[in-house]
Amino acid sequence: MKNTEYLRFVDKEVLAEDWGRLTKYRLEYRRRDGSWQELSRESYDHGNAVTCLLFDPETKCVLLTRQFRLPVHLNGKDPFLIESPAGLLEGAHPEDRMRAELIEETGYEVSELEHLFDVHMSPGSVTECLSFYSGTYHLNNKVGDGGGVEHEGEDIEVMHVPLQTALGMIRTGEICDAKTILLLQNLALRDYAAHDG
Repeated sequence: MKNTEYLRFVDKEVLAEDWGRLTKYRLEYRRRDGSWQELSRESYDHGNAVTCLLFDPETKCVLLTRQFRLPVHLNGKDPFLIESPAGLLEGAHPEDRMRAELIEETGYEVSELEHLFDVHMSPGSVTECLSFYSGTYHLNNKVGDGGGVEHEGEDIEVMHVPLQTALGMIRTGEICDAKTILLLQNLALRDYAAHDG
């Protein structure tokens, strides 16, 4: 915890530490008018992560996954989320980790990935910064079954979805995962720019 000209840490308490760490902080924050205000905030840290959307230019499909998400279930929504493949970095370089996750989750191995941007997905309470990648795949890039790692509780369905269908699934709510929506819209915009330019 590093103090700055706008932030002074007073105390911290680890509330939970299992898969990630939930910490409660008491701090003093210097407001824009120069006055100091004491605040209490909780922050969840499970590390940074990476995600990627692969597109097959021959079939015009994107490679997506579907898996159970407990927090979505607890929110009363359909917990089987359609998503872009993703994974925690756990000390690895984002591109290296993404290649391993693609094989693990989808069974596909690709030669080139393009880094797009890094995004804080829930900056009000979660420390995670997510690195976004895109790439191209072909059906002959399949090197395994995918499906995730059973002992980690993963049971992942692999989906080849036409890009236009996937974009429609955002509008209907069938795709409601933020990282996936960002990647699909980025691909659609890039495709539009390529044809419009």
